[in-house]
Amino acid sequence: MHSFYAAPVLALGLLIGTSEAQAPEFEATPLADGVHLFRWQSHQSLVVVTDDGVVAVDPISTVAAQRFAEEIRRLAPGKPLRAIVYSHHHADHASGADVLRKSFGGAIPIVAHANAAPRIAEAGDTDLPPPDLTFTSTLTLHFGGRIVELHYLGRSHSDNMVVTYLPEERLAFAVDFVSNDRMGYRDLPDYYFPDFFESLERLLELGFETIAFGHGPTGDRGSIERQVAYYRDLREAVANAIERGWSEEEAAERVKLAPYAEWGNYEEWFPLNVRAIYRWQAAAR
Repeated sequence: MHSFYAAPVLALGLLIGTSEAQAPEFEATPLADGVHLFRWQSHQSLVVVTDDGVVAVDPISTVAAQRFAEEIRRLAPGKPLRAIVYSHHHADHASGADVLRKSFGGAIPIVAHANAAPRIAEAGDTDLPPPDLTFTSTLTLHFGGRIVELHYLGRSHSDNMVVTYLPEERLAFAVDFVSNDRMGYRDLPDYYFPDFFESLERLLELGFETIAFGHGPTGDRGSIERQVAYYRDLREAVANAIERGWSEEEAAERVKLAPYAEWGNYEEWFPLNVRAIYRWQAAAR
């Protein structure tokens, strides 16, 4: 068992160097008592404040981590940073941990799934330090009376994706492999099929009512149920296109899913989602 704690604080969004019509470059939004979503541009991280200190999930980048550290101090004045969690090994979410460590003046442990360690070592990125503590399935951390669960649901977007779950708050934080009413990222790079679809189903086994994401607006259980339905409908539509003898190019142009046309990035990314599923299904035949 590992302990980290924090006190409830109210988070405020900050606006610097922008007009009212523009989104702030960064902001911290309260999700629950002592739990905040930190956004840096289009990337988001989780801050969990307990009586004994703070847990930070995803430092994002060296630049973002500098502002992240300032926000942690504002949200939890005088409290130490007890742990840094990597949602997965990708540099656009995990870089900058040493910036947080230096800012809080200690050998703060980095926690990640076991599969992240060799990926990080192979990358050799000095801005992406390796984890100090790893696990393979589920790790439960007890910090100042607060429970933070880390769950590996299987391969999805990477082979080391960790979902953070706070059972008492019934709140989850999931990065990249799922979002709230948005298309999957482009042609679903670094996705594992069919494992990814199984991970989505397993996500619903967690008892969350609210779920925040590495990108985009916060959602609820319905958000994940709709994502499950989307990928099921996408697989079926692409399978039908292959049965008709359509090429990948034809499928990307002709396959449409009207119920999801209002989702974020539909025009730009839906044809790329089609291409990804087409390649996987065609290769499996």
